[in-house]
Amino acid sequence: MKALLQRVAEARVDIGGRTVGAIDAGLLVLLCAERGDGDALADRLLAKILKLRIFSDEAGKMNRSVQDIGGGLLVVSQFTLAADVSGGNRPSFTQAAPPDEGRRLYEYFVARARDAHPVVATGEFGADMQVRLVNDGPVTIPLQISP
Repeated sequence: MKALLQRVAEARVDIGGRTVGAIDAGLLVLLCAERGDGDALADRLLAKILKLRIFSDEAGKMNRSVQDIGGGLLVVSQFTLAADVSGGNRPSFTQAAPPDEGRRLYEYFVARARDAHPVVATGEFGADMQVRLVNDGPVTIPLQISP
């Protein structure tokens, strides 16, 4: 599984002009399930995200996690993180999980996140979404958990 994390001062997802998910300070999590991924990988990725120390402490050092600061998670499905551009200029997405499995893993990840963290908002799987954010730092961290 892959995720692209952005430390945000605020973020929201709009669909058709309507806000469907929003957070204040926290993490925007762009999430991609790939072929062969399963629940165990989703669990490991979530654990890493929740404990990743990328928020500043009193001394200005990145030493706090999203849990430590009580920040939100905005989880957005993003199959394009599986893009392969090695064969030319048009991306291939053959490594992305098939839509049914991608949806299942996305929903599993969100459910587990809601069990483990008090503030979790989402986009809508497969929808045409507009994601708005104020990147704090900026801090952007790519994560990949492999079997």
